[in-house]
Amino acid sequence: MEDPVRLLSDLFRAAITAVDGRGSVAAALQASGGERPVEVIGLGKAAVGMSRGALDVFGNRIRRGLIVTASGCSDISDRRFECYEGGHPVPDERSFTAGQRLLDFLHESPPDVEFLFLISGGASALVDAPAPGIAPEELVELNRWLLGSGFDIGAMNAIRKSVSRIKGGGLLRYIGNRPAKALYISDVAGDRVADIGSGPLGPIEIRPLPPLPEPISALIEKVHSAPPADNQVRVERRIVATLTDAMDSAAAEARRRGLDVFIHDERLAGEAEEAGAAIAQKLLQAPAGIHIWGGETVVRLPPNPGRGGRSQHLALAAAVRLSGCDGISLLAAGTDGVDGTGDAAGAIIDGCTIARGTEQGANSTAALARADAGTFLEAAGSLLRTGATGTNVTDIVIGLKTEA
Repeated sequence: MEDPVRLLSDLFRAAITAVDGRGSVAAALQASGGERPVEVIGLGKAAVGMSRGALDVFGNRIRRGLIVTASGCSDISDRRFECYEGGHPVPDERSFTAGQRLLDFLHESPPDVEFLFLISGGASALVDAPAPGIAPEELVELNRWLLGSGFDIGAMNAIRKSVSRIKGGGLLRYIGNRPAKALYISDVAGDRVADIGSGPLGPIEIRPLPPLPEPISALIEKVHSAPPADNQVRVERRIVATLTDAMDSAAAEARRRGLDVFIHDERLAGEAEEAGAAIAQKLLQAPAGIHIWGGETVVRLPPNPGRGGRSQHLALAAAVRLSGCDGISLLAAGTDGVDGTGDAAGAIIDGCTIARGTEQGANSTAALARADAGTFLEAAGSLLRTGATGTNVTDIVIGLKTEA
């Protein structure tokens, strides 16, 4: 058996390659016809890679482009493209600057163009424009509260849509009669385009808001009514990469290496700490081989949280349960290459992780309580760093059990 860290890293790399933004978009556009000039709008963590895929296929048909992403604008040097970096996971002044420029960009577009929208996860924070009646600083605080609320992504997006000029189909107001195509890399359960990036291109849906504390309800009630977006605007929508694609690719690579593979269909959700402990328990009882899960958990943040994200939190909780156990290793990572605060995509843990971290003076119980998993995992030498991947289909967990 090869080194578990190398094996799990290779399987994660195979998963990422399958949902690469550039390749996924290029493949989807190969059969595209037409002669109209194209204007490209890329929004989200995968926007640069997806835009490069559009350039590969459309070339000189592209009149101009606008990208809003988390980082990596230097990776695209085509002078036809404007590139903005927004705040993430909480929107900031850069996000609002990018949001206003997006609305102006669409308003300026001539009637003879065709729009190509490239939407991926992270767009909810990276680009925004507050609804009338909402101040930018209020939108920042609302998003900061949402991240620690424990709500799932569907509930968070319903709230975000209610206070934005862009989300929930808001961009439909700016398309008019010009043809538009939207390609998506999905980071949401069910792969619903209305939820990816909070659905800037619809379809428009009315979803009841969850119960909210009074200050949050009062903020939402401040929103001034705006002209409704037109749900009949013609937009061709297509998802080009999903979490399932990534998981299947990791599984295929494991089988190619002669390993038994078990894909667990239940999508990860709920508290990261509970999910990590549950996965560890399943691995203890499972047959030998590779076990794959995917999804997106949550971490309820305490005051002054520490370093790390939901994948690191899940990994540390699993490490606690597996402490002292031989023959089991586990990778938990965000497919975008960034997990919460810090520069790690996630972590690779085993039965010795807790002992290694403790020897360095770290405390796993305190780290979980402070949402500071990254500090403990750094001490244990367990962090996984990949850099930005150019895609985003939520999180993958890959377990290796070498003996039953």
